[in-house]
Amino acid sequence: MRTLGLIGGMSWESSAEYYRMINQGVRAQLGSTASAQLVLWSFNFAEVAALQAAGDWPALDALMVDAARRLEAAGAEALIICTNTMHKCAPAIATASALPILHIIDPTAHALKADGHTRVGLLGTAFTMEQAFYRARLEEQHGLEVLIPGDDDRAEVHRVIYEELVAGRIEPASRDAYRAVIARLAARGATAIILGCTEIMLLIGPDDSPVPLFDTTRLHAEAAVVLALA
Repeated sequence: MRTLGLIGGMSWESSAEYYRMINQGVRAQLGSTASAQLVLWSFNFAEVAALQAAGDWPALDALMVDAARRLEAAGAEALIICTNTMHKCAPAIATASALPILHIIDPTAHALKADGHTRVGLLGTAFTMEQAFYRARLEEQHGLEVLIPGDDDRAEVHRVIYEELVAGRIEPASRDAYRAVIARLAARGATAIILGCTEIMLLIGPDDSPVPLFDTTRLHAEAAVVLALA
Protein backbone atom coordinates (compact mmCIF):
# COMPACT_ATOMS: atom_id res chain seq x y z
CA MET A 1 0.00 0.00 0.00
CA ARG A 2 1.28 3.46 -0.88
CA THR A 3 1.54 6.03 1.88
CA LEU A 4 -0.49 9.11 0.92
CA GLY A 5 0.38 12.61 2.06
CA LEU A 6 -2.68 14.74 2.73
CA ILE A 7 -2.36 18.53 2.59
CA GLY A 8 -5.35 19.51 4.69
CA GLY A 9 -6.82 21.97 7.15
CA MET A 10 -8.39 24.09 4.39
CA SER A 11 -10.72 23.64 6.13
CA TRP A 12 -10.38 20.80 8.65
CA GLU A 13 -14.13 20.21 8.28
CA SER A 14 -13.61 18.68 4.85
CA SER A 15 -10.19 17.21 5.68
CA ALA A 16 -11.92 15.07 8.31
CA GLU A 17 -14.20 13.78 5.55
CA TYR A 18 -11.17 12.86 3.43
CA TYR A 19 -9.67 10.92 6.33
CA ARG A 20 -12.93 9.08 6.94
CA MET A 21 -13.67 8.25 3.30
CA ILE A 22 -10.15 7.12 2.39
CA ASN A 23 -10.00 4.83 5.40
CA GLN A 24 -13.47 3.47 4.69
CA GLY A 25 -12.47 2.80 1.09
CA VAL A 26 -9.34 0.90 2.08
CA ARG A 27 -11.29 -1.13 4.63
CA ALA A 28 -13.90 -2.01 2.01
CA GLN A 29 -11.16 -3.32 -0.28
CA LEU A 30 -8.88 -5.07 2.22
CA GLY A 31 -11.10 -6.11 5.11
CA SER A 32 -12.48 -4.90 8.40
CA THR A 33 -9.17 -4.36 10.18
CA ALA A 34 -7.47 -2.53 7.30
CA SER A 35 -6.92 1.22 7.17
CA ALA A 36 -5.00 3.63 4.98
CA GLN A 37 -1.36 4.61 5.43
CA LEU A 38 -1.64 8.39 5.69
CA VAL A 39 0.43 11.35 6.80
CA LEU A 40 -1.36 14.67 7.23
CA TRP A 41 -0.17 18.26 7.23
CA SER A 42 -3.03 20.40 8.50
CA PHE A 43 -2.82 24.17 8.07
CA ASN A 44 -4.23 26.85 10.31
CA PHE A 45 -6.81 27.92 7.74
CA ALA A 46 -7.03 31.45 9.16
CA GLU A 47 -3.52 32.11 7.83
CA VAL A 48 -4.34 30.62 4.44
CA ALA A 49 -7.64 32.50 4.13
CA ALA A 50 -5.94 35.81 4.95
CA LEU A 51 -3.39 35.28 2.17
CA GLN A 52 -6.15 34.27 -0.24
CA ALA A 53 -8.08 37.45 0.56
CA ALA A 54 -4.92 39.49 0.03
CA GLY A 55 -4.26 37.79 -3.30
CA ASP A 56 -0.79 36.72 -2.16
CA TRP A 57 -0.53 33.55 -4.20
CA PRO A 58 3.29 33.48 -4.19
CA ALA A 59 3.15 33.19 -0.39
CA LEU A 60 0.50 30.49 -0.68
CA ASP A 61 2.66 28.61 -3.20
CA ALA A 62 5.51 28.71 -0.70
CA LEU A 63 3.31 27.38 2.11
CA MET A 64 2.01 24.54 -0.03
CA VAL A 65 5.48 23.59 -1.27
CA ASP A 66 6.70 23.54 2.34
CA ALA A 67 3.81 21.25 3.30
CA ALA A 68 4.60 18.90 0.40
CA ARG A 69 8.25 18.70 1.44
CA ARG A 70 7.29 17.96 5.04
CA LEU A 71 5.02 15.14 3.89
CA GLU A 72 7.70 13.72 1.61
CA ALA A 73 10.14 13.75 4.52
CA ALA A 74 7.53 11.91 6.61
CA GLY A 75 7.33 9.11 4.05
CA ALA A 76 4.53 10.13 1.69
CA GLU A 77 4.68 8.55 -1.74
CA ALA A 78 1.93 10.64 -3.38
CA LEU A 79 0.12 13.86 -2.53
CA ILE A 80 -3.56 14.63 -2.05
CA ILE A 81 -4.46 18.34 -1.80
CA CYS A 82 -7.64 18.23 0.29
CA THR A 83 -9.21 21.36 -1.16
CA ASN A 84 -10.28 22.58 -4.59
CA THR A 85 -9.12 26.18 -4.37
CA MET A 86 -5.56 25.39 -3.33
CA HIS A 87 -5.06 23.28 -6.45
CA LYS A 88 -4.11 26.67 -7.86
CA CYS A 89 -0.78 25.90 -6.16
CA ALA A 90 -0.44 22.43 -7.72
CA PRO A 91 1.98 23.60 -10.45
CA ALA A 92 4.33 25.09 -7.84
CA ILE A 93 4.24 21.84 -5.85
CA ALA A 94 4.84 19.76 -8.97
CA THR A 95 7.90 21.86 -9.80
CA ALA A 96 9.35 21.57 -6.29
CA SER A 97 8.52 17.95 -5.44
CA ALA A 98 9.02 14.66 -7.24
CA LEU A 99 5.90 13.18 -5.61
CA PRO A 100 2.91 12.63 -7.90
CA ILE A 101 -0.17 14.77 -7.20
CA LEU A 102 -3.63 13.31 -7.61
CA HIS A 103 -5.41 16.35 -9.06
CA ILE A 104 -8.96 16.79 -7.81
CA ILE A 105 -10.32 17.83 -11.21
CA ASP A 106 -9.31 14.66 -13.04
CA PRO A 107 -11.46 12.04 -11.26
CA THR A 108 -14.34 14.52 -11.30
CA ALA A 109 -14.06 15.09 -15.04
CA HIS A 110 -13.73 11.37 -15.72
CA ALA A 111 -16.91 10.68 -13.75
CA LEU A 112 -18.80 13.44 -15.57
CA LYS A 113 -17.80 12.18 -19.00
CA ALA A 114 -18.50 8.56 -18.07
CA ASP A 115 -22.08 9.62 -17.33
CA GLY A 116 -22.34 11.53 -20.62
CA HIS A 117 -22.19 15.10 -19.30
CA THR A 118 -20.46 17.76 -21.39
CA ARG A 119 -22.10 21.00 -20.15
CA VAL A 120 -21.73 21.41 -16.41
CA GLY A 121 -22.28 24.01 -13.72
CA LEU A 122 -19.53 24.84 -11.24
CA LEU A 123 -19.94 25.90 -7.62
CA GLY A 124 -16.98 26.79 -5.41
CA THR A 125 -15.10 29.67 -3.91
CA ALA A 126 -14.85 32.84 -5.97
CA PHE A 127 -11.27 31.84 -6.78
CA THR A 128 -12.37 28.48 -8.16
CA MET A 129 -15.34 29.83 -10.10
CA GLU A 130 -13.67 32.92 -11.54
CA GLN A 131 -9.99 32.13 -12.06
CA ALA A 132 -8.64 30.14 -14.96
CA PHE A 133 -6.70 27.47 -13.07
CA TYR A 134 -9.80 25.34 -12.44
CA ARG A 135 -12.08 25.99 -15.40
CA ALA A 136 -9.24 25.82 -17.91
CA ARG A 137 -8.29 22.31 -16.84
CA LEU A 138 -11.91 21.18 -17.16
CA GLU A 139 -12.29 22.81 -20.56
CA GLU A 140 -8.87 22.33 -22.18
CA GLN A 141 -7.81 18.96 -20.80
CA HIS A 142 -11.22 17.32 -20.48
CA GLY A 143 -13.35 19.04 -23.15
CA LEU A 144 -16.14 20.14 -20.81
CA GLU A 145 -18.20 23.31 -21.18
CA VAL A 146 -18.33 25.02 -17.79
CA LEU A 147 -21.07 27.38 -16.62
CA ILE A 148 -20.61 29.53 -13.52
CA PRO A 149 -23.28 31.39 -11.55
CA GLY A 150 -23.99 35.09 -12.09
CA ASP A 151 -22.31 37.79 -10.04
CA ASP A 152 -24.73 37.86 -7.10
CA ASP A 153 -24.97 34.08 -6.97
CA ARG A 154 -21.18 33.71 -6.98
CA ALA A 155 -20.89 36.16 -4.12
CA GLU A 156 -23.44 34.24 -2.06
CA VAL A 157 -21.89 30.85 -2.77
CA HIS A 158 -18.49 32.21 -1.71
CA ARG A 159 -19.89 33.91 1.42
CA VAL A 160 -21.55 30.75 2.65
CA ILE A 161 -18.33 28.78 2.27
CA TYR A 162 -16.14 31.22 4.20
CA GLU A 163 -18.62 32.47 6.79
CA GLU A 164 -20.48 29.23 7.51
CA LEU A 165 -19.21 25.94 6.08
CA VAL A 166 -15.55 26.25 7.10
CA ALA A 167 -16.84 27.03 10.61
CA GLY A 168 -19.02 23.92 10.65
CA ARG A 169 -22.27 25.90 10.39
CA ILE A 170 -25.06 24.39 8.31
CA GLU A 171 -27.84 26.94 7.77
CA PRO A 172 -31.20 26.01 6.17
CA ALA A 173 -31.41 29.45 4.51
CA SER A 174 -28.06 28.86 2.83
CA ARG A 175 -29.19 25.45 1.62
CA ASP A 176 -32.20 27.17 0.03
CA ALA A 177 -29.90 29.75 -1.57
CA TYR A 178 -27.70 27.03 -3.05
CA ARG A 179 -30.75 25.18 -4.34
CA ALA A 180 -31.81 28.34 -6.18
CA VAL A 181 -28.34 28.85 -7.67
CA ILE A 182 -28.28 25.25 -8.88
CA ALA A 183 -31.74 25.61 -10.41
CA ARG A 184 -30.61 28.67 -12.35
CA LEU A 185 -27.55 26.83 -13.68
CA ALA A 186 -29.76 23.92 -14.73
CA ALA A 187 -32.13 26.34 -16.48
CA ARG A 188 -29.13 27.62 -18.48
CA GLY A 189 -28.42 24.11 -19.72
CA ALA A 190 -26.13 22.53 -17.14
CA THR A 191 -26.89 18.80 -17.06
CA ALA A 192 -24.77 18.27 -13.93
CA ILE A 193 -23.25 20.37 -11.13
CA ILE A 194 -19.69 20.16 -9.84
CA LEU A 195 -19.49 20.74 -6.10
CA GLY A 196 -16.13 22.43 -6.57
CA CYS A 197 -15.47 23.19 -2.92
CA THR A 198 -14.77 20.35 -0.54
CA GLU A 199 -17.14 21.78 2.09
CA ILE A 200 -20.24 22.08 -0.12
CA MET A 201 -21.06 18.40 0.33
CA LEU A 202 -21.69 19.22 4.00
CA LEU A 203 -24.60 21.49 2.97
CA ILE A 204 -26.35 19.95 -0.02
CA GLY A 205 -27.03 16.52 -1.47
CA PRO A 206 -28.81 14.87 -4.39
CA ASP A 207 -32.27 15.86 -3.16
CA ASP A 208 -31.32 19.54 -3.44
CA SER A 209 -30.73 19.52 -7.19
CA PRO A 210 -32.78 18.87 -10.34
CA VAL A 211 -29.64 17.52 -12.03
CA PRO A 212 -26.89 15.15 -10.77
CA LEU A 213 -24.33 16.51 -8.33
CA PHE A 214 -20.68 15.52 -8.64
CA ASP A 215 -19.02 15.79 -5.24
CA THR A 216 -15.32 16.48 -5.72
CA THR A 217 -14.52 15.44 -2.15
CA ARG A 218 -15.97 11.97 -2.55
CA LEU A 219 -14.58 11.44 -6.06
CA HIS A 220 -11.12 12.61 -5.01
CA ALA A 221 -11.13 10.35 -1.95
CA GLU A 222 -12.25 7.36 -4.02
CA ALA A 223 -9.45 8.00 -6.51
CA ALA A 224 -7.01 8.30 -3.60
CA VAL A 225 -7.99 4.80 -2.46
CA VAL A 226 -7.29 3.45 -5.95
CA LEU A 227 -3.92 5.19 -5.97
CA ALA A 228 -3.00 3.88 -2.54
CA LEU A 229 -3.85 0.30 -3.44
CA ALA A 230 -2.63 0.23 -7.04
